[in-house]
Amino acid sequence: MIKIITNSLKETEKLGEKIGKSLKSGDVLCLDGDLGAGKTTLTQSIAKGLDVDDYVTSPTFTIVNEYEGRFHVNHFDVYRIADVDEMYDIGYEEYVYSDSVTIIEWASMIDEILPEDRVEIKINKLQDDGREIKIEVKGKGNKELIKELDK
Repeated sequence: MIKIITNSLKETEKLGEKIGKSLKSGDVLCLDGDLGAGKTTLTQSIAKGLDVDDYVTSPTFTIVNEYEGRFHVNHFDVYRIADVDEMYDIGYEEYVYSDSVTIIEWASMIDEILPEDRVEIKINKLQDDGREIKIEVKGKGNKELIKELDK
């Protein structure tokens, strides 16, 4: 696990782009943090690093948005789901177990169905625009990502 402190929105966005540039086909990113911690902002900059040109919005009511970039990108926001069965109803497994990059906001809400191989990102808001971002690779997830970010 690595811990990164960003002191501004610009630094957080830069980190997100760096993460996006380091992702591989099939990577699953699980984001968690309090409301307003910066999950969607980080997701937007990760998408930018993946060469997504579309404006990335939080799929709070639709649960999943899809984008095209260097890879196909699935962006989930599971804040409003009632239970994990709802995830299966929308075809969760087809999204997550694919060649796409999948980003899941509020991932801990569906912890029991998350893939073993994933990258967990926890965001804590600090004073002003600062963030403490902890990144941990689980299973056979993208270990190169940590090496790249630790430089």
